[in-house]
Amino acid sequence: MEEKIIIYQTFPRLFGNKNNTDKFNGNILENGCGKMIDYNDKALKSIKELGCNYIWYTGLLHQATTTEYTAFGIRSQNPYIVKGLAGSPYAICDYYSVSPDLADVIPERMNEFEQLVERTHNNGLKMIIDFVPNHVARQYHSDIFPLDAENLGGLDNTDVAFDPQNNFYYIPNQGFAPHIDLGSGKDQYVEFPAKATGNDCFNAFPGKNDWYETVKLNYGVNYSTGQKFFDPMPDTWSKMYDILFYWASKGIDGFRCDMAHMVPIEFWEWAIKGIKESFPHIIFIAEIYSPELYNDYIYKGGFDYLYDKVGMYDTLRDVVAGHKPAHSITAEWQAVDNIQEYMLNFLENHDEQRFASDFFAGTSLKEKAPLMVSAAMNTNPFMIYFGQELGERGMDHEGFSGLDGRTTIFDYWSVDKIRRWNNDGKWNTSKLTTEEKELRKFFLKLLNICNSEKAIREGVFFDLMYVNFNNPDFNPDKIYAFLRKKDDDLILCVANFGDEEANVKAVIPEHAFDYLQIKEGTYGSHELFCRDINTVELKRNEKVNVVVDPNGVIMLKIDLQKNGSAQKNKKSH
Repeated sequence: MEEKIIIYQTFPRLFGNKNNTDKFNGNILENGCGKMIDYNDKALKSIKELGCNYIWYTGLLHQATTTEYTAFGIRSQNPYIVKGLAGSPYAICDYYSVSPDLADVIPERMNEFEQLVERTHNNGLKMIIDFVPNHVARQYHSDIFPLDAENLGGLDNTDVAFDPQNNFYYIPNQGFAPHIDLGSGKDQYVEFPAKATGNDCFNAFPGKNDWYETVKLNYGVNYSTGQKFFDPMPDTWSKMYDILFYWASKGIDGFRCDMAHMVPIEFWEWAIKGIKESFPHIIFIAEIYSPELYNDYIYKGGFDYLYDKVGMYDTLRDVVAGHKPAHSITAEWQAVDNIQEYMLNFLENHDEQRFASDFFAGTSLKEKAPLMVSAAMNTNPFMIYFGQELGERGMDHEGFSGLDGRTTIFDYWSVDKIRRWNNDGKWNTSKLTTEEKELRKFFLKLLNICNSEKAIREGVFFDLMYVNFNNPDFNPDKIYAFLRKKDDDLILCVANFGDEEANVKAVIPEHAFDYLQIKEGTYGSHELFCRDINTVELKRNEKVNVVVDPNGVIMLKIDLQKNGSAQKNKKSH
């Protein structure tokens, strides 16, 4: 039996941090920092219990930070080109090491990483880490492999803007002069010649909203002419492949590839194929925002899964906000229908604003409907972000991150809801509020349904919106409904995006009976959340009646094998 992939994205710097100081722009001594050892058996069992089977540890690799570790033989980073005191997890300064911030004993950090891999697997979870292929920290230098020939840029010809064998792009005869403070005197950051910035800024003057802390990697593409120089193989290709192989050899199960569409597909085609020949179990997930590239990055590039951000995520967010009707969801799955199984759905991640923040829905009470649609619509993977299951709002003003509805990835901080769930390493719900416990129960139930119910895990999907668009007993602006079926299990899924109770009478069209091979009749049924038991009469082009709570969902499981003519029995909620 193949599982539906359910990913728990977690940010180690924050996840295990029990320090409640939370000083604005505080350093690591003031605000503390989570460690790899905080993912103990109880924490991992709790994540597994939630219904997750993969865990993505975001920000494990050694990123640039203002915290000094020179006493341990680790090079310091100029603070003027580090975002926040903690630094961005996507400004990697050593691809072959894990962040010393996350180590309990810094010289033992690689051993602690390997123990984390083992602990993760022992608790029934598979492990994903970041691969950041498009850019590195401006002062990249591996302390693990210190020779110039081994380091990115170590043997570059810096007198030219582009050379296929260079690792970086340069602005010859021009010093790095971004629109930010670079300090003065001995503390000043100096870069000459300037290197191109990670977000394809090919000049020496990036602004404060650019990725000024990073340098763009050169895969043999001359962006000024559009020409590609892949034969002989660019040096960057082999260096980045070696990095993938190094971490794959550590026993991990997948890579989430940052900004994958900014790296030429020819590299992915070669690298993913090679890695999978040695490690066939490893999955590759692409962060990608260009739908016109989706097919190529799957069928040519070799990716297992792609972010469905600009389609399903953006649409669900607009439906929740009232900017789009619920029936607009149909067009989004249709846009990727031929590759639906490859699309990774989510409502939160580290880049997006928290669902319950004032910048999104303002409350977690509206999350059930989009959550059910996103998680249960098809067999493709689904991901949640740590604290989402507790209604984390991301409304802290931490420092560099600012008050933006996101949980900071740049600052030393801790998250109140996670601290209370942590409960001094017990990882239980005793210190959570009633509302937080109830939300977590809903997540737990829904995410486990995704794998315990074969109709959701591996079944066929059928959209009911087209036949109910003009149905007076069905409001397509606020209601979204679909069927999932496998063998004799049929599940009617109804999501109410409205603030009022909905008495929905959904037409099941003749085409659904033919396509899903349903026979007319009266069948036993039960609602998967509240366990109400009843009977349902299924007839071609007739209506099935369900009552859906405000911002609520119904998942009505119908047993097509059992006749429901026997006496009805109803359990209480």
